Amino acid sequence: MENGPWAWLDGQFVPAEDARISPFDRAFLFGHAAYEVTAMYGGKLVDWPGHGERLVRTLAGIDIPLPMEIGALEALHLDLAARNTMAEGLIYLQVSGGAYGFRDFAGPEQIMPTVFLFATPRPLVGATARDGIAAITLDDTRWKRRDYKTTQLLSQALAYRKARETGAGTAFMVEDGLVTEAASANAWIVGADGRLFTRALSPAILPGITRARALSLLAGEGLSIEERAFSPEDVHAAAEAFTTSAGAIIAPVTALDGISIGNGKPGPVTRTVQRLYYQHMGANLAAVAPWALP
Repeated sequence: MENGPWAWLDGQFVPAEDARISPFDRAFLFGHAAYEVTAMYGGKLVDWPGHGERLVRTLAGIDIPLPMEIGALEALHLDLAARNTMAEGLIYLQVSGGAYGFRDFAGPEQIMPTVFLFATPRPLVGATARDGIAAITLDDTRWKRRDYKTTQLLSQALAYRKARETGAGTAFMVEDGLVTEAASANAWIVGADGRLFTRALSPAILPGITRARALSLLAGEGLSIEERAFSPEDVHAAAEAFTTSAGAIIAPVTALDGISIGNGKPGPVTRTVQRLYYQHMGANLAAVAPWALP
């Protein structure tokens, strides 16, 4: 997967291959940074207001000043996409605690953030959404403020590496016997009675923007939805499972630790969520996801 040729770093567009950040940056030294990833479809940003609001909350929580107004950041996303001639893909925004020439835990009294954006053109609806992926369970070793979207992603990176070793596509993170979320997505299951479950918001999970949009889209569908934690055993007994995230959108999960979920294929509720979200994005279902049509 290749990134677009242009990036934006601290006030100017630069060739992505020439972008350079100081080794004294607090992101490199301490992991002191926030990020957002926003999907673009049909030349439009998907659910940008939610991403902007979450960025503001995360930056405030980790003591980094907002580098510019949210409206200016939105315009910058669109400008970067245009410069990369990208109509579909992902735009990453990284905001760090900046560099000041030496290593100090507390850092300067007034932080001057580093701001970096890059674009990754790619189809957003593909084989993963159509066929689903397998998952494994792993202990959740992340820090306790997972509701902040920071670049402290080592546990998630290792989870993906472990999943790949076993032939799976993701991992369900488990803490105190309950699933927190997937490696980089919110987790959902559909019970045998058709009820939907996803974990309630708390510092234990990221408040996913795709999760929030899916909940709003499902509000008028007559489905019973309960926000509560569930166990790996609940997943094994479920009729369906899926994840929500900006990168994979709605990804069916067809097996956990080698045990098929339901009939081992994406189910009707998952397809309903996909259909609603793809329509929200402005997708032509008949062209890109005929398997999601009712």
